[in-house]
Amino acid sequence: MPSPPREDIPGKSLPEHSGPGPRWVARGTSSNPANRFERIHVVDDPDADEAPEDEAGPRTVPTLLLRDPSRTILAHNQSPDVGFDTSLNPYRGCEHGCGYCYARPTHEYLGFSAGLDFETRILVKEDAPSLLREALAAPRWQPRVVALSGVTDPYQPAEHRLQITRRCLEVFTEFRNPVAIVTKSALVTRDTDLLAELARFDAAAVNISITTLDDDLRRRLEPRTASPRARLEAIEALARAGVPVGVMVAPVIPGLNDAEIPSIVATAADAGARSAHLIALRLPHGVGDLFEDWLERHVPERRSKVMNRVRSLRGGRTNDPRFHSRMRGSGAFADQIQDLFALACRRAGLSNERPPLSTAAFRRPGDGQLALL
Repeated sequence: MPSPPREDIPGKSLPEHSGPGPRWVARGTSSNPANRFERIHVVDDPDADEAPEDEAGPRTVPTLLLRDPSRTILAHNQSPDVGFDTSLNPYRGCEHGCGYCYARPTHEYLGFSAGLDFETRILVKEDAPSLLREALAAPRWQPRVVALSGVTDPYQPAEHRLQITRRCLEVFTEFRNPVAIVTKSALVTRDTDLLAELARFDAAAVNISITTLDDDLRRRLEPRTASPRARLEAIEALARAGVPVGVMVAPVIPGLNDAEIPSIVATAADAGARSAHLIALRLPHGVGDLFEDWLERHVPERRSKVMNRVRSLRGGRTNDPRFHSRMRGSGAFADQIQDLFALACRRAGLSNERPPLSTAAFRRPGDGQLALL
Protein backbone atom coordinates (compact mmCIF):
# COMPACT_ATOMS: atom_id res chain seq x y z
CA MET A 1 0.00 0.00 0.00
CA PRO A 2 1.18 3.57 -0.60
CA SER A 3 2.91 5.47 2.16
CA PRO A 4 0.90 8.06 4.09
CA PRO A 5 1.08 11.64 2.83
CA ARG A 6 4.13 13.62 3.91
CA GLU A 7 3.97 17.12 5.29
CA ASP A 8 5.77 18.52 2.25
CA ILE A 9 3.23 16.91 -0.10
CA PRO A 10 -0.06 17.86 1.54
CA GLY A 11 -3.54 17.13 0.30
CA LYS A 12 -5.21 20.15 -1.26
CA SER A 13 -8.66 21.27 -2.24
CA LEU A 14 -8.90 22.72 -5.73
CA PRO A 15 -11.34 25.34 -7.04
CA GLU A 16 -14.88 24.23 -7.63
CA HIS A 17 -16.18 23.99 -11.16
CA SER A 18 -19.29 26.09 -11.71
CA GLY A 19 -20.28 24.67 -15.10
CA PRO A 20 -22.69 21.82 -15.80
CA GLY A 21 -21.71 18.50 -14.34
CA PRO A 22 -22.27 15.98 -11.59
CA ARG A 23 -22.49 16.49 -7.84
CA TRP A 24 -18.78 15.74 -7.61
CA VAL A 25 -17.34 19.11 -8.55
CA ALA A 26 -14.86 19.28 -11.45
CA ARG A 27 -14.26 15.54 -11.55
CA GLY A 28 -14.46 13.19 -14.49
CA THR A 29 -16.50 10.57 -12.66
CA SER A 30 -19.06 10.62 -9.88
CA SER A 31 -18.35 7.24 -8.31
CA ASN A 32 -15.74 4.98 -6.77
CA PRO A 33 -16.54 1.48 -8.10
CA ALA A 34 -15.21 -1.57 -6.32
CA ASN A 35 -11.60 -2.54 -6.94
CA ARG A 36 -11.69 -5.72 -9.04
CA PHE A 37 -8.91 -7.26 -6.93
CA GLU A 38 -10.57 -6.69 -3.55
CA ARG A 39 -12.87 -9.28 -1.96
CA ILE A 40 -14.39 -6.90 0.60
CA HIS A 41 -16.40 -3.96 -0.68
CA VAL A 42 -17.99 -1.07 1.19
CA VAL A 43 -21.50 -0.23 -0.01
CA ASP A 44 -23.19 3.06 0.86
CA ASP A 45 -26.46 2.78 2.75
CA PRO A 46 -29.17 4.03 0.36
CA ASP A 47 -31.39 4.91 3.35
CA ALA A 48 -28.78 7.03 5.10
CA ASP A 49 -29.78 10.59 5.82
CA GLU A 50 -28.27 13.06 3.41
CA ALA A 51 -28.88 16.76 2.94
CA PRO A 52 -30.41 17.68 -0.43
CA GLU A 53 -27.89 18.96 -2.93
CA ASP A 54 -29.45 22.41 -3.07
CA GLU A 55 -28.95 22.70 0.71
CA ALA A 56 -25.60 21.00 1.10
CA GLY A 57 -24.14 22.37 -2.13
CA PRO A 58 -22.04 20.41 -4.60
CA ARG A 59 -19.60 17.96 -3.06
CA THR A 60 -15.90 18.54 -3.40
CA VAL A 61 -13.33 15.78 -3.17
CA PRO A 62 -9.88 17.09 -2.26
CA THR A 63 -6.81 15.89 -4.08
CA LEU A 64 -4.40 13.98 -1.86
CA LEU A 65 -0.78 13.67 -2.95
CA LEU A 66 0.95 10.55 -1.66
CA ARG A 67 4.60 9.67 -1.64
CA ASP A 68 5.48 6.85 -4.08
CA PRO A 69 8.28 4.63 -2.72
CA SER A 70 9.39 3.23 -6.09
CA ARG A 71 13.12 2.52 -6.25
CA THR A 72 13.31 2.26 -10.05
CA ILE A 73 11.93 4.81 -12.48
CA LEU A 74 12.08 3.43 -16.04
CA ALA A 75 9.44 1.01 -17.30
CA HIS A 76 9.85 -1.21 -20.35
CA ASN A 77 7.36 -2.72 -22.78
CA GLN A 78 7.37 -4.86 -25.92
CA SER A 79 4.17 -3.50 -27.46
CA PRO A 80 4.21 -2.98 -31.24
CA ASP A 81 1.40 -0.41 -30.89
CA VAL A 82 3.45 2.37 -29.31
CA GLY A 83 6.48 4.16 -30.62
CA PHE A 84 8.71 3.53 -27.61
CA ASP A 85 9.92 0.65 -25.45
CA THR A 86 10.95 2.67 -22.40
CA SER A 87 8.93 5.19 -20.41
CA LEU A 88 9.02 7.30 -17.27
CA ASN A 89 5.89 8.18 -15.27
CA PRO A 90 6.50 10.83 -12.58
CA TYR A 91 2.97 10.39 -11.21
CA ARG A 92 0.50 7.54 -10.67
CA GLY A 93 -3.11 8.57 -11.05
CA CYS A 94 -4.07 11.74 -12.89
CA GLU A 95 -5.93 14.76 -11.63
CA HIS A 96 -7.00 15.73 -15.13
CA GLY A 97 -9.91 13.37 -14.50
CA CYS A 98 -10.69 12.41 -18.10
CA GLY A 99 -13.86 10.33 -17.96
CA TYR A 100 -12.61 7.83 -20.56
CA CYS A 101 -9.01 7.35 -19.40
CA TYR A 102 -7.65 3.88 -20.23
CA ALA A 103 -5.13 4.20 -17.36
CA ARG A 104 -7.78 4.24 -14.63
CA PRO A 105 -7.53 0.47 -13.92
CA THR A 106 -3.82 0.86 -13.07
CA HIS A 107 -4.86 2.42 -9.77
CA GLU A 108 -6.48 -0.85 -8.75
CA TYR A 109 -3.03 -2.44 -8.47
CA LEU A 110 -2.36 0.08 -5.68
CA GLY A 111 -5.48 -0.87 -3.73
CA PHE A 112 -7.48 2.13 -4.96
CA SER A 113 -10.53 2.50 -7.18
CA ALA A 114 -10.43 3.32 -10.88
CA GLY A 115 -13.08 5.98 -10.23
CA LEU A 116 -12.64 9.03 -8.02
CA ASP A 117 -9.54 7.56 -6.38
CA PHE A 118 -7.69 7.64 -9.70
CA GLU A 119 -8.11 11.40 -9.98
CA THR A 120 -7.93 12.33 -6.29
CA ARG A 121 -5.24 10.01 -4.89
CA ILE A 122 -2.09 10.92 -6.80
CA LEU A 123 1.15 9.09 -6.07
CA VAL A 124 4.20 11.29 -6.51
CA LYS A 125 7.62 9.92 -7.40
CA GLU A 126 9.72 12.49 -5.54
CA ASP A 127 12.95 10.63 -6.27
CA ALA A 128 12.34 10.37 -10.02
CA PRO A 129 15.11 12.83 -11.07
CA SER A 130 17.80 11.15 -8.96
CA LEU A 131 16.67 7.67 -9.98
CA LEU A 132 16.75 8.74 -13.63
CA ARG A 133 20.26 10.16 -13.29
CA GLU A 134 21.40 6.90 -11.71
CA ALA A 135 19.84 4.86 -14.54
CA LEU A 136 21.32 6.95 -17.37
CA ALA A 137 24.78 7.01 -15.74
CA ALA A 138 24.91 3.23 -15.41
CA PRO A 139 27.31 1.54 -17.89
CA ARG A 140 24.59 -0.91 -18.88
CA TRP A 141 22.29 1.89 -20.11
CA GLN A 142 21.95 1.86 -23.89
CA PRO A 143 20.76 5.30 -25.09
CA ARG A 144 17.20 5.17 -26.44
CA VAL A 145 14.08 7.28 -26.64
CA VAL A 146 12.26 7.55 -23.32
CA ALA A 147 8.57 8.46 -23.33
CA LEU A 148 7.20 10.94 -20.82
CA SER A 149 5.04 9.43 -19.69
CA GLY A 150 3.00 6.77 -21.46
CA VAL A 151 0.38 6.24 -18.74
CA THR A 152 -0.60 9.40 -16.84
CA ASP A 153 0.07 13.01 -17.82
CA PRO A 154 3.50 14.32 -16.74
CA TYR A 155 2.10 17.88 -16.67
CA GLN A 156 -0.96 17.34 -14.48
CA PRO A 157 -1.79 20.08 -11.90
CA ALA A 158 0.60 18.89 -9.17
CA GLU A 159 3.51 19.50 -11.57
CA HIS A 160 2.99 23.27 -11.30
CA ARG A 161 4.41 23.20 -7.80
CA LEU A 162 6.42 19.98 -7.55
CA GLN A 163 8.31 20.34 -10.89
CA ILE A 164 9.29 16.67 -10.97
CA THR A 165 8.86 16.45 -14.74
CA ARG A 166 11.00 19.53 -15.24
CA ARG A 167 13.76 18.13 -13.04
CA CYS A 168 13.65 14.90 -15.04
CA LEU A 169 13.98 16.93 -18.24
CA GLU A 170 17.02 18.61 -16.75
CA VAL A 171 18.58 15.15 -16.39
CA PHE A 172 17.65 14.20 -19.96
CA THR A 173 19.26 17.45 -21.14
CA GLU A 174 22.38 16.82 -19.09
CA PHE A 175 22.81 13.40 -20.74
CA ARG A 176 21.31 14.47 -24.09
CA ASN A 177 19.13 11.38 -24.03
CA PRO A 178 16.16 11.70 -26.40
CA VAL A 179 12.71 12.13 -24.89
CA ALA A 180 9.19 12.11 -26.36
CA ILE A 181 6.32 13.78 -24.50
CA VAL A 182 2.54 13.40 -24.77
CA THR A 183 0.41 15.82 -22.75
CA LYS A 184 -2.93 17.63 -22.59
CA SER A 185 -1.40 20.49 -20.62
CA ALA A 186 -0.10 23.86 -21.77
CA LEU A 187 2.32 23.71 -18.83
CA VAL A 188 4.74 21.94 -21.16
CA THR A 189 5.69 25.38 -22.53
CA ARG A 190 7.27 26.19 -19.16
CA ASP A 191 10.03 23.75 -20.16
CA THR A 192 10.59 25.14 -23.65
CA ASP A 193 14.18 26.06 -22.75
CA LEU A 194 15.10 22.45 -21.99
CA LEU A 195 13.12 21.00 -24.89
CA ALA A 196 14.69 23.46 -27.33
CA GLU A 197 18.16 22.52 -26.10
CA LEU A 198 17.41 18.83 -26.62
CA ALA A 199 15.87 19.58 -30.02
CA ARG A 200 19.23 21.01 -31.13
CA PHE A 201 20.47 17.41 -31.04
CA ASP A 202 17.28 15.87 -32.50
CA ALA A 203 16.54 14.56 -29.02
CA ALA A 204 13.08 15.95 -28.20
CA ALA A 205 9.56 15.74 -29.58
CA VAL A 206 6.20 16.73 -28.10
CA ASN A 207 2.68 15.63 -28.97
CA ILE A 208 -0.18 17.75 -27.69
CA SER A 209 -3.36 15.72 -27.27
CA ILE A 210 -6.55 17.47 -28.43
CA THR A 211 -9.82 15.60 -27.97
CA THR A 212 -12.19 18.40 -28.95
CA LEU A 213 -12.21 22.08 -29.93
CA ASP A 214 -15.49 22.54 -28.04
CA ASP A 215 -14.49 23.95 -24.65
CA ASP A 216 -17.84 23.15 -23.07
CA LEU A 217 -17.43 19.48 -23.98
CA ARG A 218 -13.80 19.61 -22.84
CA ARG A 219 -14.81 20.92 -19.38
CA ARG A 220 -17.19 18.03 -18.89
CA LEU A 221 -15.07 15.29 -20.49
CA GLU A 222 -11.62 16.38 -19.30
CA PRO A 223 -12.47 18.68 -16.36
CA ARG A 224 -9.00 19.73 -15.19
CA THR A 225 -7.14 19.94 -18.48
CA ALA A 226 -6.06 22.97 -20.51
CA SER A 227 -8.57 24.56 -22.85
CA PRO A 228 -8.34 23.79 -26.58
CA ARG A 229 -7.09 27.33 -27.20
CA ALA A 230 -4.33 26.92 -24.61
CA ARG A 231 -3.23 23.66 -26.21
CA LEU A 232 -3.08 25.25 -29.66
CA GLU A 233 -1.06 28.12 -28.21
CA ALA A 234 1.31 25.53 -26.71
CA ILE A 235 1.79 23.97 -30.15
CA GLU A 236 2.55 27.40 -31.56
CA ALA A 237 5.04 28.24 -28.80
CA LEU A 238 6.92 24.95 -29.09
CA ALA A 239 7.05 25.16 -32.89
CA ARG A 240 8.36 28.71 -32.69
CA ALA A 241 11.15 27.49 -30.37
CA GLY A 242 12.20 24.80 -32.86
CA VAL A 243 10.78 21.85 -30.92
CA PRO A 244 9.18 19.20 -33.19
CA VAL A 245 5.54 19.17 -32.15
CA GLY A 246 2.58 17.13 -33.33
CA VAL A 247 -1.09 16.78 -32.49
CA MET A 248 -2.58 13.64 -31.00
CA VAL A 249 -6.26 13.33 -31.90
CA ALA A 250 -7.11 11.10 -28.99
CA PRO A 251 -9.25 9.48 -28.11
CA VAL A 252 -11.65 9.48 -31.02
CA ILE A 253 -15.08 8.73 -29.54
CA PRO A 254 -17.45 7.69 -32.34
CA GLY A 255 -20.70 9.59 -32.16
CA LEU A 256 -19.22 12.27 -29.90
CA ASN A 257 -16.08 13.88 -31.34
CA ASP A 258 -15.25 11.96 -34.55
CA ALA A 259 -16.77 14.71 -36.73
CA GLU A 260 -14.14 17.10 -35.32
CA ILE A 261 -11.18 15.18 -36.76
CA PRO A 262 -10.71 17.45 -39.83
CA SER A 263 -10.99 20.68 -37.82
CA ILE A 264 -8.61 19.50 -35.10
CA VAL A 265 -5.99 18.45 -37.64
CA ALA A 266 -6.33 21.65 -39.70
CA THR A 267 -6.25 23.96 -36.68
CA ALA A 268 -3.21 22.20 -35.21
CA ALA A 269 -1.41 22.45 -38.56
CA ASP A 270 -2.11 26.18 -38.66
CA ALA A 271 -0.60 26.46 -35.18
CA GLY A 272 2.63 24.78 -36.29
CA ALA A 273 2.16 21.05 -35.77
CA ARG A 274 4.35 18.92 -38.04
CA SER A 275 2.58 15.60 -37.58
CA ALA A 276 -0.72 14.11 -36.49
CA HIS A 277 -1.64 10.84 -34.83
CA LEU A 278 -4.95 9.23 -33.92
CA ILE A 279 -6.08 6.76 -31.27
CA ALA A 280 -9.58 5.30 -31.03
CA LEU A 281 -11.34 5.11 -27.67
CA ARG A 282 -10.69 1.95 -25.67
CA LEU A 283 -12.37 1.13 -22.38
CA PRO A 284 -10.52 -1.63 -20.50
CA HIS A 285 -11.91 -3.35 -17.41
CA GLY A 286 -14.29 -1.08 -15.46
CA VAL A 287 -13.67 2.05 -17.54
CA GLY A 288 -16.54 1.03 -19.82
CA ASP A 289 -19.04 1.34 -16.97
CA LEU A 290 -17.53 4.62 -15.78
CA PHE A 291 -17.69 6.11 -19.25
CA GLU A 292 -21.22 4.91 -19.87
CA ASP A 293 -22.20 6.58 -16.60
CA TRP A 294 -20.50 9.78 -17.81
CA LEU A 295 -22.54 9.64 -21.03
CA GLU A 296 -25.76 9.15 -19.07
CA ARG A 297 -25.04 12.19 -16.90
CA HIS A 298 -23.77 14.57 -19.58
CA VAL A 299 -25.18 13.52 -22.97
CA PRO A 300 -27.93 10.97 -22.25
CA GLU A 301 -29.42 11.39 -25.71
CA ARG A 302 -26.16 10.09 -27.23
CA ARG A 303 -25.40 7.28 -24.79
CA SER A 304 -26.80 4.40 -26.84
CA LYS A 305 -25.37 5.67 -30.13
CA VAL A 306 -21.88 6.19 -28.71
CA MET A 307 -21.71 2.86 -26.87
CA ASN A 308 -23.05 0.94 -29.88
CA ARG A 309 -20.38 2.46 -32.07
CA VAL A 310 -17.67 1.81 -29.51
CA ARG A 311 -18.69 -1.84 -29.46
CA SER A 312 -18.71 -1.91 -33.25
CA LEU A 313 -15.03 -0.85 -33.12
CA ARG A 314 -14.21 -3.56 -30.61
CA GLY A 315 -15.89 -6.68 -31.95
CA GLY A 316 -18.99 -6.27 -29.81
CA ARG A 317 -17.10 -5.41 -26.62
CA THR A 318 -15.94 -2.15 -25.07
CA ASN A 319 -12.29 -3.11 -25.39
CA ASP A 320 -10.15 -5.26 -27.65
CA PRO A 321 -6.66 -5.65 -26.13
CA ARG A 322 -5.10 -7.37 -29.15
CA PHE A 323 -1.97 -5.78 -30.58
CA HIS A 324 -2.47 -3.89 -33.87
CA SER A 325 -6.18 -3.49 -33.08
CA ARG A 326 -6.41 -1.85 -29.67
CA MET A 327 -5.31 1.61 -30.87
CA ARG A 328 -7.43 1.84 -34.04
CA GLY A 329 -10.26 -0.66 -33.67
CA SER A 330 -11.66 -2.76 -36.49
CA GLY A 331 -14.70 -2.85 -38.75
CA ALA A 332 -16.56 -0.30 -40.86
CA PHE A 333 -16.54 2.54 -38.37
CA ALA A 334 -12.82 2.10 -37.71
CA ASP A 335 -12.12 2.24 -41.45
CA GLN A 336 -14.25 5.38 -41.82
CA ILE A 337 -12.39 7.09 -38.99
CA GLN A 338 -9.00 6.19 -40.48
CA ASP A 339 -10.05 7.40 -43.95
CA LEU A 340 -11.34 10.70 -42.54
CA PHE A 341 -8.13 11.19 -40.61
CA ALA A 342 -5.90 10.37 -43.60
CA LEU A 343 -7.80 12.85 -45.78
CA ALA A 344 -7.54 15.55 -43.10
CA CYS A 345 -3.77 15.02 -42.83
CA ARG A 346 -3.29 15.23 -46.60
CA ARG A 347 -5.27 18.46 -46.79
CA ALA A 348 -3.33 19.96 -43.87
CA GLY A 349 0.03 18.72 -45.14
CA LEU A 350 0.78 16.78 -41.96
CA SER A 351 2.73 13.55 -41.71
CA ASN A 352 1.53 10.68 -39.55
CA GLU A 353 5.12 9.60 -38.97
CA ARG A 354 6.84 10.29 -35.66
CA PRO A 355 9.82 12.64 -35.97
CA PRO A 356 13.07 10.66 -35.89
CA LEU A 357 14.97 11.13 -32.64
CA SER A 358 18.69 10.55 -32.35
CA THR A 359 20.91 9.12 -29.62
CA ALA A 360 24.08 10.32 -31.39
CA ALA A 361 24.68 13.18 -28.94
CA PHE A 362 24.24 11.08 -25.79
CA ARG A 363 26.92 11.67 -23.20
CA ARG A 364 27.66 10.74 -19.62
CA PRO A 365 28.77 13.87 -17.78
CA GLY A 366 32.26 13.36 -16.41
CA ASP A 367 33.37 10.80 -18.99
CA GLY A 368 35.60 13.36 -20.66
CA GLN A 369 37.41 14.23 -17.46
CA LEU A 370 37.92 10.56 -16.63
CA ALA A 371 39.50 10.01 -20.04
CA LEU A 372 42.15 12.65 -19.24
CA LEU A 373 43.30 10.91 -16.07
